[in-house]
Amino acid sequence: MGDALAASRSQIVRSEFVIGTSPAFGSILETINTVASRQCSMIISGETGAGKEMVARRIHSCSDRAKEVFVPVDCTTLTGQLFESQLFGHVRGAFTGAVSDTIGFFRAADKGTIFLDEISEIPLDLQAKLLRVLQESTVTPVGSVRSYPINVRVICATNRNLKHLVDESKFRADLYYRLNVITVHVPPLRERPQDVLCLAEYFLARQAELYGEPYKILSDDVKKLLADYHWPGNVRELANVMERAYVLTEMELITPASLPTEILVAGPMEAGKARLPTLNEAQRKVIIQALGATGGKKLAAAKILGLERRKLNRLLEKLNIPLSETQ
Repeated sequence: MGDALAASRSQIVRSEFVIGTSPAFGSILETINTVASRQCSMIISGETGAGKEMVARRIHSCSDRAKEVFVPVDCTTLTGQLFESQLFGHVRGAFTGAVSDTIGFFRAADKGTIFLDEISEIPLDLQAKLLRVLQESTVTPVGSVRSYPINVRVICATNRNLKHLVDESKFRADLYYRLNVITVHVPPLRERPQDVLCLAEYFLARQAELYGEPYKILSDDVKKLLADYHWPGNVRELANVMERAYVLTEMELITPASLPTEILVAGPMEAGKARLPTLNEAQRKVIIQALGATGGKKLAAAKILGLERRKLNRLLEKLNIPLSETQ
């Protein structure tokens, strides 16, 4: 049985198919299975660290592009001319420091999938160039007049409400509608506690594969601590905690001694009682209910909630509530 379990975990790590088993994730998986074989662009929304890239990778793995490259791009790390060069490439001499030709992320992702993480951070002038690339399926490197055809599926992610950025003229409406064919919202980890242990074991298995060592298991005490913790850093925090626990544990069984202090001191939920929602969670639920009751009409919902419409708009962006979620 041990060998069978090890083989199963090894397959899980290689496929990267473990994302979640909670009811909250069920509809996401259904959407993935429906749209993975299509070529349409997608936007994945959710808090920082909630697992948006894992969703994007699963979409790629379930598509007919699975054998091709998946290219992740963190849009928060690039600015100005470097941004355009990294996305579209450049020719030698295009600018100071351009000592050789580069193909850029889009041409590197040809026949595969490009994942633009935090798409809202792309400057407005570059958004126009990105839109042209998407519409024409060609890329023109910086400093060149030659265009190169590309066949790329585009998946974007954001922790902000792009529609509100469009309303505030901070994101191009034409690009938004070009990208927003399908939207998937990834709930934060605290809203899907059933996924915590599933993901924890996945991350442990990944560490074992990385080091070529036997798999380690969680003690019952550790499982309870992980289940009770609020996970403000979401899936990314859980991954870091599991890496720490793995490297600090010499034996097979992981004990609370290998967990960080903030998890050890976090108060457990009272037996038999559900965790009280945070203020943000409570606000999100009430706003969604109000918008649902008004058919998505923000002015009417604002009146129900006793808010100015501008205040409601700010809360929609802060809490990352897409109107599609209320209908």
